[in-house]
Amino acid sequence: MKIIIVGASGDIGKAACDELGKRHELIRVGRSSGDIRVDMSVRASIDAMYAQVGPIDAVVSAAGEVQFCPFEEHTEETLMYGLQQKVMGQINLVMAGLKTVVEGGSFTLTSGVLDRDPIRMGVGAATANGALAGFVTGAAIEMPRRLRVNVVSPGLLDVSVPRYGEWFPGHNPVSSERVGRAYAKSVEGAITGQVIIVD
Repeated sequence: MKIIIVGASGDIGKAACDELGKRHELIRVGRSSGDIRVDMSVRASIDAMYAQVGPIDAVVSAAGEVQFCPFEEHTEETLMYGLQQKVMGQINLVMAGLKTVVEGGSFTLTSGVLDRDPIRMGVGAATANGALAGFVTGAAIEMPRRLRVNVVSPGLLDVSVPRYGEWFPGHNPVSSERVGRAYAKSVEGAITGQVIIVD
C-alpha cells in the first residue's frame, strides 16, 4: 500500500512508520520536515498535499497540537486552538481526502489517553480527544466507497517519558511497538468507527 503519515517525525508518527514501513510505501509528511510539508490548520495546504501525492491507499495522522495549562487559565481562544489544530486539522485530512484515498482505503487519526485518564493541565487535550472519538464514530457510518476511519488512542509512549513523564504521575508508559501495531490494525485490518486504545 501507499500510505501518507502526517506527523511522521514525532514519537507516535515514528512508531507508526516503524511498523507500517516494513510492508508498505510511506510518504512522510510534516509541518517542518518530511517528504512533503503540510499545515493541517489550513485546508488549502491539505488540498495541495493530496494533489501532489495523487491516489493513495491510506492516511495516518499522528499530528495535532493542544494548549496545556491550568483550567482556570484557559480562555475560549486557548481551547479553540486545540480544537482547530488537533481536531479540525485531522477532520480536514479526512474530508479533503475522500476523493483521493482509493476505494476501500482508510484514515487513521490520533487522540490520546487524557479524555479517559486525565492529568492536571490536560483539559484541552481531553476535550480534543473526546471530539475525535465522536467524529470517527459518527463519520464511519457515512463514509463513501467503503472507506474506513478509526482513531488510535495511546497512553504515554515509553520514548516520551524523558520529556513528558513528570506530567503523567502514576501512568504506565506503553511501548512504541504496541502503538505501531495499533496503526497496523487500523490500516491493514477491517474495522471502522473504532477508538483503538493502547494502555
